[in-house]
Amino acid sequence: MEARHLLVLCGGGNNGGDGLVLARLAASAGLRPRVLLLAEADTLSGDAARAYADLGDTTVRVERWAGDSSTLALASVDVVVDGMFGTGLSRPISGELASLIGAVNASRRPVLALDGPSGVCSDSGAVLGVAIRAALTVTFVERKIGHYLGLAPDYVGALRVERLGIDAVLPAPAPAPVARLLPPALLDEFAATPRRVVAHKGSHGHVLVIGGAPGMAGAARLAGEAALYAGAGLVSVATAPTHASALNLGRPELMCHGVDGVSELAPLLARATVVVAGPGLGRDAWGRALLESAIASDLPLLLDADALNMLGEDQGQLRQRLCERAEQRPLVLTPHPAEAGRLLGDRDAAGVQADRLGTHAALVERFAGVVVLKGAGSLVGAPDWLPHLCDRGNPGMAVAGMGDVLSGVIGALMAQGQGAGVMVSASLGVLAHAMAGDVAVARMGGQRGLLAGDLAPLVRECLNGGGRGLG
Repeated sequence: MEARHLLVLCGGGNNGGDGLVLARLAASAGLRPRVLLLAEADTLSGDAARAYADLGDTTVRVERWAGDSSTLALASVDVVVDGMFGTGLSRPISGELASLIGAVNASRRPVLALDGPSGVCSDSGAVLGVAIRAALTVTFVERKIGHYLGLAPDYVGALRVERLGIDAVLPAPAPAPVARLLPPALLDEFAATPRRVVAHKGSHGHVLVIGGAPGMAGAARLAGEAALYAGAGLVSVATAPTHASALNLGRPELMCHGVDGVSELAPLLARATVVVAGPGLGRDAWGRALLESAIASDLPLLLDADALNMLGEDQGQLRQRLCERAEQRPLVLTPHPAEAGRLLGDRDAAGVQADRLGTHAALVERFAGVVVLKGAGSLVGAPDWLPHLCDRGNPGMAVAGMGDVLSGVIGALMAQGQGAGVMVSASLGVLAHAMAGDVAVARMGGQRGLLAGDLAPLVRECLNGGGRGLG
């Protein structure tokens, strides 16, 4: 159905001015916009006042909203345009305005948000009391970091950036960015780098996965398999003795070793290039002893899952050793929000989600390594690096084991090196993992039922330059 009837909700500031301009243009294109002003016309300021004056003799119907949501007549509306509150909103929305937003959301009419959904903080992604759920957000001039963080992805919908021709009229430099999007071209550059004709398995690194406490062999296997699919030349798994033979039977390319303690781990560390510690490691004495040995090694180290949980519970000894080694040896931490909160000790998962950028910066500062803060809008950062933000991936990936796969992928890329550094390896791994999830969902035809084990072959495809246009 072609949309003709628009309900344009306009606040009294610049965002309301955007809505009034849209209404005027819609009327000139033969559409039928109806404007509801949230402020008296004689109190409009700035862009809103100018845009209101420009309506002149147009056919735009303008009404003052009296605070009664029953007057919205949403059943007769094809599209709602949100021009209520722009990027400057800093206080929670409540009262009649909250009821208005609730009525719009409940109507299930498609919403076009101008610059950002009203109620979503453009800096943090936090929802300020209540917020518009948009089908499409058109943001002006520059992307807003908050559209990718916290709860914002649930409200922004599809996102489009409109530069408004500003490059031609404003020669002054743009404000310094607070993060950069991970570009898919990063994968193209990696795929285009050929391996040497005389390469052998030792040329592409040896990843050692330490994990798989009794009853948790699956996590270690997922990480090990992912490392193989991401191109590591050799992958060993140090796991509980009861698991070793079963893991090897299920994936013969993995070199699986049952280890009772640190004495059996030592020769495996001596042969490895990179250590991935944590998938299914557990938090008992066995897991802690292996983690301490990994931290004491000279090897590049990635910590995930139970390794992070033990760090979060630690009273200082593990943290001190980790921070001492971070200055000399590469370190990657890959926490999800709950793990991130435990690592910092002063916030829970909700607190992390309310300030993902600040949490990420605090983790980078505290551990002096590369930090991947997982979740919608994953952040990758390191000391002296502008954070990278991943806008790929989807809710189908919110299942058990996905973090184990990511750990294996990043570990494999660290092992292969390419001379680009750990920050680049982590960024490449996050991007390949997210895009593989998008490829999987596109081929499945939906987001339900995606398994972590489905992803590793698609990571391989993405790292080799495939999967484009499907995610």
